[in-house]
Amino acid sequence: MRKFLFKHIDNSGLVVFRIVFGLLCFLESVGAVFTGWVKRTLIEPDFTFSFIGFEWLQPLPGNWMYAYYITMGLFGLLIMVGYKYRFSMLMFAIMWTATYLMQKSAYNNHYYLLFILSFLMVFLPAHRYASIDAKLKPSIKQISMPSWCKWIFVIQLFILYTYASIAKLYPDWLDTSVIELLMRGKANYPVIGELLQQKSIHYFISYGGILFDGLIIPLLLFKSTRRIAFFASIFFHLFNSIVFQIGIFPYMSLAFSLFFFSPETIRALFLKKKPLYKENEVLVPKYGKAIISVFIIYFLIHLALPLRHHFFQDDVLWTEEGHRLSWRMMLRAKSGKASYKVVDSETTEIWPIKLEDYLTKKQINGASTKPDIIWQFAQILKEDFAKKDKTVEVYVRAYIRVNNQPSKLLIDPNVDLAKEQWCQFKHHDWIMPSK
Repeated sequence: MRKFLFKHIDNSGLVVFRIVFGLLCFLESVGAVFTGWVKRTLIEPDFTFSFIGFEWLQPLPGNWMYAYYITMGLFGLLIMVGYKYRFSMLMFAIMWTATYLMQKSAYNNHYYLLFILSFLMVFLPAHRYASIDAKLKPSIKQISMPSWCKWIFVIQLFILYTYASIAKLYPDWLDTSVIELLMRGKANYPVIGELLQQKSIHYFISYGGILFDGLIIPLLLFKSTRRIAFFASIFFHLFNSIVFQIGIFPYMSLAFSLFFFSPETIRALFLKKKPLYKENEVLVPKYGKAIISVFIIYFLIHLALPLRHHFFQDDVLWTEEGHRLSWRMMLRAKSGKASYKVVDSETTEIWPIKLEDYLTKKQINGASTKPDIIWQFAQILKEDFAKKDKTVEVYVRAYIRVNNQPSKLLIDPNVDLAKEQWCQFKHHDWIMPSK
């Protein structure tokens, strides 16, 4: 393993990936400002639903989140040109992670992926060529890198896509009902809207998604299938970009192809003046054992996280317990409606809650369908009434519909959620059974 991980290989793929990655970080950041995402998600709400345990992370007041995202965009540009690379990469990683943890209303798997990659990139020697850093300090210039710098991407992607494929192997995906529901919202798309309503297209998307996710990494690894796999990737990711409009994720996924093509190909396309490294030296650093240990622990964690929902009672599609951080991408259509009732613990006076008085439209959806957000909102109501010197109980009656299943009661209406504690590692009995 030491020889495999520390054998030096040409670093052309990593260098070009740094440039593309920095550009995508810039576009993601400034795009969030100019598309109104920052305003809708972080400025307009009175508060955000953070990851539980990170409630102290809230958006900056007023319009300061615009400056926050513009600053992230500037760090993206510095990453792209390779100026003070490690500092710029670390600052972007910290800032992105903070915005990731401070809100769940717009949770997306590519936000999680960008969080992981940002910290990985801090430790990679991606600035050793074609960077301002290398120009200002020629002694850091290198045309090679340890092999682990490539394989950390390949293995991460294999885990991501494999779990994404396996997660789709359930009845509502296989009978295309999930895709049918997702495509209904695309009927007004020009040119392709009507085509997306066709049953044959639903089968193509459903089974094509399973096959693509399950096979794309192995196919890219082998030279004989690499070219056709790459063109399949272009089609797949551009389709996702157009139909699902999921930001930079499709383009970042295409950029990962840089780690599969030969250095000769990457150099010929993007770095014509760069010398090609061919020596294949094995240079094991003094801290090599520590790197191997971290490498193994890191991937064991990422192998385990997507499995944790199997240790919770009931179906993850219903409870959402173990749903996040597990590459369960676009697997279900969920809708619902919830009513919250606040009861004075001393006088039994009842206050029905108008969700619109507290939440934005997107937050209302989460506070009606996702148990963790429902619990968090109950705690927010408890705290809000405590400021008025009232000790209250909070009861919720929520009905949800998952895919084409009948609408059913999600939350036990007889449980005072204000008194319940949240535990990351066990099922919550106030979530009603799915069957």
